[in-house]
Amino acid sequence: MRTLSLSCMRSWTVETNHPTAVSSQSMQRAAPLYAPPMRRRHAARAAALSGIVLFAGFAGSALIANADTQVGSALPPPPDQLYGDLFVAVQTQQIYPDQKTFVDALPKTDPTTILQAYDAQKNQANFSLKAFVDQYFTAPSEPIITPPANQSLRDHINWLWPELTRTTTSVPSYSSLIPMPKAYVVPGGRFREGYYWDTYFTMLGLQESGHEDLVDNMLDNFAYMIDTYGHIPNGNRTYYLSRSQPPFFSYMVELAAKVEGGRVYQKYLPQMRKEYAYWMQGASSTKPGEATRNVVVLPDRTVLNRYWDELDTPRDESYLEDVQTAQKATGRAPNEVYRDLRATAESGWDFSSRWFGDNANLTTVRTTSIIPVDLNSLMFHLETTIARGCSEARDFSCVVQFIGKAGKRAEGINRYLWNSKGYYGDYDWKLAKPRDNQTPAMLYPLFAGAAWPDRAHKTANVVAAVLLEPGGLTTSTYDTTQQWDAPNGWAPLHWVAIEGLRRYGRSDLAQQIGTRFLADVKNVYAKEQKLVEKYVVEGSGTGGGGGGEYPLQDGFGWTNGVTLKLLDLYAPGE
Repeated sequence: MRTLSLSCMRSWTVETNHPTAVSSQSMQRAAPLYAPPMRRRHAARAAALSGIVLFAGFAGSALIANADTQVGSALPPPPDQLYGDLFVAVQTQQIYPDQKTFVDALPKTDPTTILQAYDAQKNQANFSLKAFVDQYFTAPSEPIITPPANQSLRDHINWLWPELTRTTTSVPSYSSLIPMPKAYVVPGGRFREGYYWDTYFTMLGLQESGHEDLVDNMLDNFAYMIDTYGHIPNGNRTYYLSRSQPPFFSYMVELAAKVEGGRVYQKYLPQMRKEYAYWMQGASSTKPGEATRNVVVLPDRTVLNRYWDELDTPRDESYLEDVQTAQKATGRAPNEVYRDLRATAESGWDFSSRWFGDNANLTTVRTTSIIPVDLNSLMFHLETTIARGCSEARDFSCVVQFIGKAGKRAEGINRYLWNSKGYYGDYDWKLAKPRDNQTPAMLYPLFAGAAWPDRAHKTANVVAAVLLEPGGLTTSTYDTTQQWDAPNGWAPLHWVAIEGLRRYGRSDLAQQIGTRFLADVKNVYAKEQKLVEKYVVEGSGTGGGGGGEYPLQDGFGWTNGVTLKLLDLYAPGE
């Protein structure tokens, strides 16, 4: 029998007791985000044609046509609801090569006028959908970034930060972009908005560059999102509101506190508690052996989390791909496939053999049936950070409560997310057995401090034997053409690995991983003068990665942030 060492969760001095309860407002936000999926598109189209568009979300109020959407205003529906049959036609006929283009496009007039014109013209003999879309929408453009010549890698990253910074306190009418109160950094390329888990790794670099103001701004933006929508969405787009992403908010708070002190924990304590309530909805009412939203209650009453999405329809930004995947998924109901595809998007690993029933084909995706080791490690960190915030607030009962929750979480991780083959991994709760996929996600319990020391070292040995390649860590042992599989390696997974290994005394392996990946990044920069989203780490042909639903993107927020940290750790003179 093992007990959780409180030293791994830090130690706190608590002087008095001030109980704090989760607000009733956050509980009210547990209501479904959207109307029932089978009816919502038709209802939204009728609303648009009537001249007033309603967003069936948390705001729940009307948006007056032709008025810009500002911070705090009600939002329009996502594009599939806003444009109905027109949306389906545009995405199905692939008017744009990238399905994300149309959902980010701006209408040149109100949706009522556009839909009336479409109904009037679509059956005409010479109707051109492409010409119609060009007439009524402005497609987004990707800014051309031309850096000065002969910049060092470090100088280039520092130069990039302003190029990737956006301020959108208001957005044009019916834009899918959600306005934010303060400036934020986008990843780059087709990713023209802020993303939840990307932001933590971007913040690492911003802090190294002395941009603590931007770190604070993005923390405030996410606090605003939690207060306004009940959670931090996948990204600040209306079509992302039905799901979140890996919950790194507590890590962002911890990062800011390293510079600004313990008051940061108390400042964001209400939002951390609201985020926790979002992820734990249904925990007290779900029966053993069943799941509700992001919560799974196992037969022995252990409560762990999974990835999930409010909706079971095709994603707006990948509509045609999702429809085609569902059509190929023989014997599966389309809405089941859509939910699993959306849940995978919440994981950030979209897509990977990690979520496939047969480890090979996207049509076997079963993400909602899987309890992920990374998510539960992040939830453990959220619980311990809430306890730290409650300590700063001198709320003794809260400290005890959340240390207890973290202890139970650690027990659950070490009971269900430990693979007897010698590493941490995911668990298929519907099949009641561990998954044998070996991925860098096995290092998250080390990163969060939830791993038992002997198991941490066994996991490190598996990483060294199975995942370590000439260019860093491969994302899986399978090459499926999906981007979160071999031969690709990703900056965020490298940082999680390095920090986790160093935490458990394996700095030797951490340095091998870090220096190899840094060399890969340097190689691509020397050849192409850019940093990219992902890298090939296997074999001698290291370089920019591939696979997935879209071409390789450059910019690139989280690579920039992790690279600066690696330069400081392993090449401080560069």
